[in-house]
Formats: sequence, C-alpha cells, structure tokens
Amino acid sequence: MSAPAARGKAAAARFTALAARIDARTPGDRDRAVDGLRALALLAVPTGHWLLGGFTRDPGGALHNASPLSAFGAFAPVSWVLQMLGIFFLVGGYASARSYARRTGSTGAWLRRRMVRLGRPVLGVTAVWALLVPVLTLLGVPDTTLRTGATLVVQPLWFVGVYAVITALTPLCVRAARRAGVWSALPLLGTVAVVDALRYGPWAAEVPGWVAAVNILPGWLFAYQLGAAWSAGRLTRRHAWGLLAGGAALFAVLLLLCGYPASMVGVPGAARTNSHPPSLLVLALGAAQSGAAVLLRDRLARLLARPALWAPVVVVNLSAMTILCWHQTAMLATAVPAASLAGAVPGLTTPPDTLAWIAARLAWLPLFAGLLALIAARARALEAPWPHGARRLRALAGLLGAGFAVYALGWA
Repeated sequence: MSAPAARGKAAAARFTALAARIDARTPGDRDRAVDGLRALALLAVPTGHWLLGGFTRDPGGALHNASPLSAFGAFAPVSWVLQMLGIFFLVGGYASARSYARRTGSTGAWLRRRMVRLGRPVLGVTAVWALLVPVLTLLGVPDTTLRTGATLVVQPLWFVGVYAVITALTPLCVRAARRAGVWSALPLLGTVAVVDALRYGPWAAEVPGWVAAVNILPGWLFAYQLGAAWSAGRLTRRHAWGLLAGGAALFAVLLLLCGYPASMVGVPGAARTNSHPPSLLVLALGAAQSGAAVLLRDRLARLLARPALWAPVVVVNLSAMTILCWHQTAMLATAVPAASLAGAVPGLTTPPDTLAWIAARLAWLPLFAGLLALIAARARALEAPWPHGARRLRALAGLLGAGFAVYALGWA
C-alpha cells in the first residue's frame, strides 16, 4: 500500500472512531432531525455569502462590494435554495420552546442564559476587528477596503440582534402556540402582507419610509412561531402539506404577478429587496421550507442515526455562532491580501460579471472553508464563559465592539 493510501486509511479510521464516540455520547432523546436542519441552514449562510457576494477593485486598489446577481439575474433561483433562514427560525422556535418548557429556574434566568450565549461571540468578533482596523491601516490597506470589510462583518450580525429579540418573546410564542396552534402564525403573515401593500401599492409615494421596518419583527417571527407550534404538537403533517403547497403557490403568485424581485438576497443597485426588511415573498418561501422540513423530519432522523453523518452535524451545531460571526472574515482574509499584493485575482477581486468568475469563485470555496475552520479553532475561546470577576475585560471588549460598530455603520 502506498504512503498516501495508508495515510488516507488511517484518517478514515480515526474519523470512524470519533464519529462512534460522538454517537455514543448523544442522549437518546436528542432530536437529530432538528439538529440536522439547523446545521443545513447554518451552512447555507456562508455558502450563500461566498457565492453571491463578490468584489470589484478600483484603480486605487480598494475593494467594493458587488454581486454576480447584478449581471446574472437568471441565477436568482440559487438564492431560493441558499436563503434558508425560514428553516433556521423554524428549528430555533422549536428548540427554544422545548428548552423553555424544560427550564428549572425562572423565565428571567432562562432568558439571561440565552442572551449571554448569543452575545459573547458577537462581542468577540467586533472587539477583534476593532483592534484589526488600525493595524491594517498602518499596513497600508485602503480605508475603503476596510469599510467594505467592516460592512461584510457586521452584515450577518443583524440576524443575532433580531434573533435575540425573538428569543425574548418565546414565552408569548409558546402560549400562542398552545392556544391557536399553527394558526398563531397567521397574524404575522397578515401584518407583512399589509405592510407590503402599503409600500408597493399605488399609494407607495405617500407612505413614510419607516413603515417598511414594521416587517422586521413579524417577518422573521413567522417561522419561529411555526416552530413553537411544532414543539407543542400543533403542526401536523396535514398542516405541513398545507404550508408547503400554500407557500409555494403564494411564492409563484408574488413572483409572477406582483412584481417582487426574484432574488432572495439584496442586489447592489436594485430598487427593491426582499430580505431587508423581509417581504411577503420571504414568508412564502419560509412557509414552503417549513412544511418540507416537517415532512422530511422522520427520513432525516433515520439518516442521522448513522454515526458518520451525525458527527458533522454535531460539529456544525457546536460551532453555530462561530460560523455565523466569522465566515466573512475568512473570505476577507483571502481577498484583502490578494487585492494589495496581486491586484486582480479571478474569482476573488475581479468583477463578478462572467461565467469564468463563477467557476473561479467555486474553486475558492474550499480555501474559504479551510480558513474558517482555522479561525474557528481560535475564536471558540472568545465564546467560552468569561473568567470570574473579569468586569474590566468585559467593559473593554464592549467598548471595542461598540467602536467597531460605529465605524462599520459609517458613523465615524
């Protein structure tokens, strides 16, 4: 046997042994299907940002955000697959409702634990970037590039803020789910529909711009509420078929007859966007995704009974906040040095307007993933509980994080 083959066999044996240990340590009542759905939705976030986000490089060498969707509108259906926040909020509502039902302390204590778990990783990434910005400036990285990078780093963090607010509403969601079941999500859908009618109807010119922001909470709470109903046993397979068929039908009507943009993510220069804040099209997709997730639950659970498939799901779930907070940094760690040292690099710092760019970007994805894994190995320490009595350290991290947010949002 050749040396490479022997090394490959040894690596496979180590993975098999590790997967068996992870499987053996998994509690028997663990809902593997829900964890699998969460892992799938989590991995869709970096994949979507890495595939549907790119850069242009100006004559001064600075990077600007761009998207291949600006040149390839026909690729919009890719965003339908990669925009899986509906599933993420669905399983988030399901898991939070179960956790809330099993709490041993007060509601306040339960919420504090949840908020701390969400907040520490965000504080870590923003504090590190607050220290990186002046260092990179001294190294000659253009301010425009730094602001582009800061925008990309902060961009996924809006999700954490929204998710924190929605998590705080879990007690209300649980009560609503127990009383009205799956129908408890209907008022949220209706609210988004009314707001969309106001901002896109013939009277749109007379509607204040802030009205669109009303959709932020009900738009993302919709699937979370469905998850709470699922946890309460009030989202059956019959309901799931209704969500799948109804969501798909509404999606088609909005797209074909009502002029909604085809892309589920923002496209630079586009007059309308579906995701910021969420439009009714996002909820239609979320309903269809939620229905499909419930229908596939048993089949997914059987697949994940295999240790080799279950082990990666466990790793991804344990690294959830690390993936969310640091995946853009992994891409920037490649693009920023390339822009400074090599100039135009296909698929990295060249305009995303050719099929060759798409092919090159696909080739870059394994490197982005590898860098993210390396970053995650270090960043996990920033998500661990703070040392007892480290108030000054927390205060310093908070100041650094706030300063970076001010910088990234263009207020400084």
